[in-house]
Amino acid sequence: MEFDVLIRNGRVVDGTRDATATLADVGINGDRIEAIGKLNDATAATVIDAQGKVVAPGFIDVHIHSEIELLGGEHRYASLLQGVTTQLLTPDGFGWAPLTPEQARDLWVATVAIYGDLQLEPNWPTPQAFLKIFEGNTPANVLPQVPHTAVRLAAMGWDARPATDDELEHMRGLVRQWMEAGATCLCLGLDYQPSAYADTRELIELSKVAGEYDGIYTAHIRNNEIGREAAWRETMVIGKESGIPVHLSHEYVDDLTAPLLDEADDLCDLTFESYMYPAGCTHLLNMLSIPLQAGGPDGVRQRLSDPEGRKQMRDHFQKRLSSDRAKGADAIFANSRTGKYIGTSLFDAAEAENMEPGDFAMKIFDEEYPEALMVYHRGGTPEQHQDMVARTISHPKMMVASDGIYNGPHAHPRGYGCFSRALRLGVRELGAVSLEEAIYKMSGFPAERFRIKDRGLLKEGFDADIVVFDPDTVADRSTWEQPRLEPVGIDRVLVNGKIVINQGSPTGEIPGKVLGQG
Repeated sequence: MEFDVLIRNGRVVDGTRDATATLADVGINGDRIEAIGKLNDATAATVIDAQGKVVAPGFIDVHIHSEIELLGGEHRYASLLQGVTTQLLTPDGFGWAPLTPEQARDLWVATVAIYGDLQLEPNWPTPQAFLKIFEGNTPANVLPQVPHTAVRLAAMGWDARPATDDELEHMRGLVRQWMEAGATCLCLGLDYQPSAYADTRELIELSKVAGEYDGIYTAHIRNNEIGREAAWRETMVIGKESGIPVHLSHEYVDDLTAPLLDEADDLCDLTFESYMYPAGCTHLLNMLSIPLQAGGPDGVRQRLSDPEGRKQMRDHFQKRLSSDRAKGADAIFANSRTGKYIGTSLFDAAEAENMEPGDFAMKIFDEEYPEALMVYHRGGTPEQHQDMVARTISHPKMMVASDGIYNGPHAHPRGYGCFSRALRLGVRELGAVSLEEAIYKMSGFPAERFRIKDRGLLKEGFDADIVVFDPDTVADRSTWEQPRLEPVGIDRVLVNGKIVINQGSPTGEIPGKVLGQG
């Protein structure tokens, strides 16, 4: 037999739930896996010796803010260096179609802390127009989700209220457009504008539309508005009433959520993903209450120019920051417009300027809005953190996802380390899951959940998205102080049969495809 690429002598883990590592060869022709087994007499133009290495399906990141990077940004290969071969677009419902150029620019301003400056002229009146910019331009595969921010903005602007019946019908039509363009789910960020003002009725009704196409509901839940427990329960209600599967973004297992996960078994089909770090990352605006964020960028600027609005913002910052500090939490500057304070604690910077935290936060808003990006540390001991990792990664409803953010010099290390860290910490050091279980949570499970056809498994006839890594050395190197350090132990990564990472370095290949749900 003759192949384009032949991977020899590897420990093949196929990505299924009950996989067992098997010594085998993998033969690839074109973009497909043609044979798996003992291929002793086979030849190939490219032969990869995987002796002592694991050969697994390419990992799937269902929550990553990578759109601009994939199209040619500085961190274009950051996720691929960890073995990620497929990424879902528009996480947290952040998306820019179908919008007018003016609406898209306005929404980009609202998300600039996360994505950085817009490198493209936004002119995407249809989902297909947006997806077209990725065709032939991405090293990883991409799969669309319905971006609720764009859907709501197109139907009713930044209005901070529930939708009318006519507006809801308009949104139903836009959800159908996205689902017919191949979207796999309805995606929301309910702590962000304008989605924060969507009531449960709106979410159920739009979920029913996604369900017409066998889609699912995935959300950054509204923790800031109603609290984490109530937000979990709202998600369960949406799943039960709409009849479609639901998925929670960047969650983790603790004493609050463990019983909720048990309770969900009787109500709906619920899963979640986690990056398993003791800190999050988002813009400074997210520390304010939902009403103080209302109205989009113009609404925030009007509030900043109004004495009463400023007082409300200052008082909320002071209360929130004082509470966080009492709990041992911290907020570190990941990026700023002026370049000041990066890598510095907000509390330390406030003390250095002899200011109360609330007053200093308002100073930052005046100087840095909307660019200020923060890493929010929850506090806790190393032992508590490791317990969280073990409980989270071992839960059967959990899959791994990075929530990677690549804007700014001091962003969260998860963008470069999440998947390698799961293999190092979750498997090798804590022993919370087996290697095969971890691979399933990064490949077969997300492919099954998000209906990604012919990917997520090493199987004859499937697409040749493959990672080859050393299970004894694979590790993240990115830290809070140096978040852009590349992982080690990831030997080769193939996307659609093309080698995109060779001996830990990008090859420059861009073989990624725009996928549709299976």
